[in-house]
Amino acid sequence: MTYLIDRRLQSKNKSAVNRERFLRRYKGQIKDAVGRAIKGRSITDVENGEKVTIPVKDVGEPAFGHAHGGVWEVVNPGNKEYLKGDQIARPKGGGGSGRGKAGNSEETSEDDFIFELSREEFMNFFFEDLELPHMVKTQLTATTELKNQRAGYNMSGTPSNIHVLRSLRGALGRRIAVGGGARKQLALAEEQLAAMLHEGVPEDDGDVIELRRLIHHLHTRLLAIPFIDPFDLRYSNRIKVPKPMTQAVMFCIMDVSGSMDESRKDTAKRFFILLYLFLKRAYDKIDVVFIRHHTSASEVDEHDFFNSRESGGTVVSSALHLLNTIIEERYGSGQWNSYVAQASDGDNWDNDSVLCRQLLINTIMPKVQYYTYVEITDGPQQNLWEQYAGVLDHHAHFAMQKIVTPADIYPVFRELFKKQVK
Repeated sequence: MTYLIDRRLQSKNKSAVNRERFLRRYKGQIKDAVGRAIKGRSITDVENGEKVTIPVKDVGEPAFGHAHGGVWEVVNPGNKEYLKGDQIARPKGGGGSGRGKAGNSEETSEDDFIFELSREEFMNFFFEDLELPHMVKTQLTATTELKNQRAGYNMSGTPSNIHVLRSLRGALGRRIAVGGGARKQLALAEEQLAAMLHEGVPEDDGDVIELRRLIHHLHTRLLAIPFIDPFDLRYSNRIKVPKPMTQAVMFCIMDVSGSMDESRKDTAKRFFILLYLFLKRAYDKIDVVFIRHHTSASEVDEHDFFNSRESGGTVVSSALHLLNTIIEERYGSGQWNSYVAQASDGDNWDNDSVLCRQLLINTIMPKVQYYTYVEITDGPQQNLWEQYAGVLDHHAHFAMQKIVTPADIYPVFRELFKKQVK
């Protein structure tokens, strides 16, 4: 067994081994700190590193020391305040050693331990127990689909898979191997017979008759070797191997009608950004399509999607129709994994909500890997939520959650994309 020890130094001459050991030892505290950091920062900055704070009591280690022991008498020269037998009070906190805090409080305190996580470490802790669920073509670490590939030959199979050249080559080799000795004997016997006849030996001579009988036997033996035997047949073998699929498309659908105020739109933007960062960990290439809708839907660029303002009613089905059209025209070749994130306050025309449910069940859900709907509202359930709940009975890769405040984005995101129980 070989042990490899990583002695490389990281920034500020810190040992990589010690850093990894620290991360493993205080994994629980760091994960809690990462969760608190996510709630207290803008999601647009989620991909950067973070300074996490861990209480000193959690990182303290036992230490050995030498106690004085016994009874000590100390003489302090220049003492004008205390007499023999007086008890000296414990010093108050707030000294210059950096342990304690300023102020009039008599309670002692310690500075928290601040540990800076790199971008990669922060994202690893953030996504540690998350995965892309219900993926038809892909898995978390490798987005793949299967394709047929030749893998040698089998000795059994269907007639349509017979490899003719390989089978004839095997039959020829078998005939050469099986009949090799008989051919040598036949050639030798024929040479002897020709020599005897050339020397004038009569046809009725016993040796000539014996040689002719041997030659006939050898010819019969060679003719008995089959031209091709079932043992010679070879069939092309094909196996399914993973085919790299590194392309994904993310559709962002947002309601920009008059009922969606700026705070709700900001919450929806943060959810979209978080989902995009999540998909970046599984795919090399991601196309993002932004669809805004009120009474009508339109595809816009990122700037207009996040900044332009609209007003009016809400017809959600217009966005779903446009979504289906874009998938068929640009992403329907089977080379793309499609993910849809829809954000709305749930307000919609009653009749249109029924149409949205039918569009999802019959048309859109079979074409996408995952569809998530978040309803940003602090009120009662709207008609769109009630209709979307019926989609769950038909498609397992559909998810829906409610978001009330921006602080709910992180727990809702984890609930939508939590690991599936096997």
